[in-house]
Amino acid sequence: GRPAAPAAAFDASAPMRSRYSPAVQTLAAEHGIELTAVPGTGLGGRITRKDVLTYLDNGGAAAGATAAPARAAGQQAPEALQQPAVQAIQEEVQEALEPVRHSGLHLSETPRIPTIEVEGGRGSSSEYLIDVTPIRNTIATRMRQSVSEIPHAWTMIEVDVTNLVILRNKLKDEFKRKEGINLTYLAFLMKAVVSAIKDYPIMNSVWAVDKIIVKREINISLAVGTEDSVMTPVIKKADQKNVAGLAREIDELAMKTREGKLRLEDMQGGTFTVNNTGSFGSILSYPIINYPQAAILTFESIVKKPVVINDMIAVRSMANICLSLDHRILDGVICGRFLQRIKDNVEGYTPDTKLY
Repeated sequence: GRPAAPAAAFDASAPMRSRYSPAVQTLAAEHGIELTAVPGTGLGGRITRKDVLTYLDNGGAAAGATAAPARAAGQQAPEALQQPAVQAIQEEVQEALEPVRHSGLHLSETPRIPTIEVEGGRGSSSEYLIDVTPIRNTIATRMRQSVSEIPHAWTMIEVDVTNLVILRNKLKDEFKRKEGINLTYLAFLMKAVVSAIKDYPIMNSVWAVDKIIVKREINISLAVGTEDSVMTPVIKKADQKNVAGLAREIDELAMKTREGKLRLEDMQGGTFTVNNTGSFGSILSYPIINYPQAAILTFESIVKKPVVINDMIAVRSMANICLSLDHRILDGVICGRFLQRIKDNVEGYTPDTKLY
C-alpha cells in the first residue's frame, strides 16, 4: 500500500487537493516530485500543470530529485534533459492556464436589459403593450428595407485565435495602465478586416442599379447594442489606424453610444459593418446588412475546442467569423477569399505583434 503523506489529508477548504490528473502525475513522475509538496491553485485546491511547473522553477525539482529512484552511473538527471522541454511546455500552456471563458462569453461588462414599464389598469390581463419608440421605428424601417431590397447570402469561416489570445493576455495589463482602456479582441479583428478590405476593395461598395460604387475611404460601422436598440457609430478612415488607435475608437464610440451621446456625424459615412456578437456568447449569427452597404461581418465567441493539427488533437481557442453579403454585388468566390484573408491576418498575430 502507498504510505499516506500528512499533507495529503483531506482539507475541507481544498476538497480536490489530492485528485491528480494524468498529465500532472506524468510530469511529477518525470521529475521525481512528491505532489503532496506542491501548492495547488486549481479549482478546489487541485494541482494544475502550471503549479508543477512553477514548483520546478522555484527549485522544487532539486529537492524532488532526492526522492526519485537512484539512477545508473553516468545517466543524466531527467530534469537537466527536460529543462528546455519544460520551458517550451510552459510557454505553450501559459495561455491555456489563464482563466478562460469556457462558456464562450467575453463580456467587458454585464449586458443591460431593457426596462419595460407595464401600463396599469389592466387587471389580470394576460398581455401588455409596449410603445414603439421613434428609434425602434427607425430600426424596423431600415431592417425591412435591407431585407426586402438586398438579396442576402451568408457564409462563415473558422479561425484559430490561440496566438491572439496569448498576445492580448501579454499586452492587456500594460495597455490598460498606459491608455486607461481595455484592449479588446475586437480591435485586433478590426485591423485584420480593414487589411483584407484593402486587398478586396469590392467589399467596400454600394449597389447603384446601373453601377457599383466602390468607396475609397474605409469607414467601419461598429454595431453597438444599448438597452433597447442597436446603433452603428463609424470609425472613420479605419485603414489609417493601428491596433491601439482602433481600440481607442472602439472604446470611445461604445461609451458614447451607451451614454446616449452619439451625434449624427458619428453615425454617417460607414462603408462596411463589424459586429462583435461574441460579446454576448453567440457562436453563429446571420446578421442583416446595414443598408446600403455590401456586407456585414460578425466576430463570434472565442471557445476552446479540440482541433486536429497534423493528425494530432490539440486544444485551441477557436472563433467563427460570419459574413452576410449583398449577392447583387458579391459572390461566393470573392467572399471566400476575403474571409480567408481575414483568417490569415488573424492567425498571423504572434506574441511579438506591435500595437503601435
